[in-house]
Amino acid sequence: MATKQQQFLQEVTRRIAESGNTIPEQRTLFRQGYSIFGQPVNNQLAFWDFVWRETSNNKVRLQSFFYLETIVPKKEYATLIWGYASAWQEQVACWSHCDCLAKIYTKLLETECREAVYARLCDWNCSPDLWKRRQSVVSLLYFYRTKRTFEPFQRIAPLVKNLLGDPEYYVQKGVGWTLREMHSVYPEGTYELIAGEVKNIHPIAFTIAIEKMKDKEKQVIKKLRKSDTIG
Repeated sequence: MATKQQQFLQEVTRRIAESGNTIPEQRTLFRQGYSIFGQPVNNQLAFWDFVWRETSNNKVRLQSFFYLETIVPKKEYATLIWGYASAWQEQVACWSHCDCLAKIYTKLLETECREAVYARLCDWNCSPDLWKRRQSVVSLLYFYRTKRTFEPFQRIAPLVKNLLGDPEYYVQKGVGWTLREMHSVYPEGTYELIAGEVKNIHPIAFTIAIEKMKDKEKQVIKKLRKSDTIG
């Protein structure tokens, strides 16, 4: 006989099979509700954790993320969320799920879980798993406009610098993304970092990193990069 968690996974899987394929359609499906809605948060988290861990269906897993989105603004649940969601990265095998979790982890950096989250990002920064390395920098700022507080520059820069030479495309996309957001939050420090490491920044990351710079800044950085490359 199937357990309640298995029955719930079957419910979610069936509903997904009957729904559309777009993200808006899948969000609409979530908003329509599931049988466990109304239960205490700890019970619902346990069910959604089971869904995330026990399926390889990306659309089904995404429903678990949608649930996290609804409760992560409530900081009283931060420790409970981190207790489950910290392990979800182990099942990540694509950029979309990696970045979905970054949206959660970056919010938890603004809670009492801050030190635990940052310590885990530091561990992931040196992981052989490319998705953990990407997560280690993308979670630091995500899209900075979604945040109210930020990690100090001194806690962000070392993790980014450690991945400047990373060979993986998606890691470099994450490095570029983070440098771009860093420049919005810490313009002077980030400009100096990019200028100082201009020879070492991967072309993929470099293009993204300077996207939002003023034209004058871009010109100087590009000239530095060109002269360093030639020299």
